[in-house]
Amino acid sequence: MSNTRFATAIHIMTLLAKDPQEWLTSDWLAGSININPVIIRKELGNLKNSGLVESRQGKDGGVRIGKKAEDINVAEIYEAIKNSYVLGKKNQNPNPLCSVGKDINKNLNLLFAETDDLVYQFLKNKKLSDFTGQFD
Repeated sequence: MSNTRFATAIHIMTLLAKDPQEWLTSDWLAGSININPVIIRKELGNLKNSGLVESRQGKDGGVRIGKKAEDINVAEIYEAIKNSYVLGKKNQNPNPLCSVGKDINKNLNLLFAETDDLVYQFLKNKKLSDFTGQFD
């Protein structure tokens, strides 16, 4: 579980929230996070699809935050980039003849869903503006 997508997305959103009128390029964002701009562009696409950022093309193009940081809860960022459960993924091919293996994924589904809901509810109470305020 070494997925850094959430860390990357909240880093992007924090940078955009710090200067909401500025159009920042994926190269500039990548320099701050110290990762490949391709990864930034992928996450920006997810954030844009969720209405959290807006973009424009051209010489003066880039991205900026799509709404006020105080109107964004951190759960929205989490949902925009989430691609698996907090606890990881299920076992791919458990042994159906095993007393545990035959039902492990059914029981993991419930555990994963409950854990994800707890994380989501926690993040829902955190505003991007509060997180961003730690960097003043």
